[in-house]
Amino acid sequence: MRLLIALLLPWLTFFTIGRPFAGLICLILQVTIIGWLPAAFWAVYALSQYNTDKKIAEALRQYGR
Repeated sequence: MRLLIALLLPWLTFFTIGRPFAGLICLILQVTIIGWLPAAFWAVYALSQYNTDKKIAEALRQYGR
């Protein structure tokens, strides 16, 4: 679901992963038609990093670090 949001409304993705300042910058970038594609790529990249960070944190919790 977040991937679809990242492609259609890139700025909203940042708000869902807890990065509101990046969301505002992305919204400004998205307002320009040329900036929509970089904003979408940035949102997908940030979402993948968020998911990776969650997996690492979960793995560390399981192994007691």
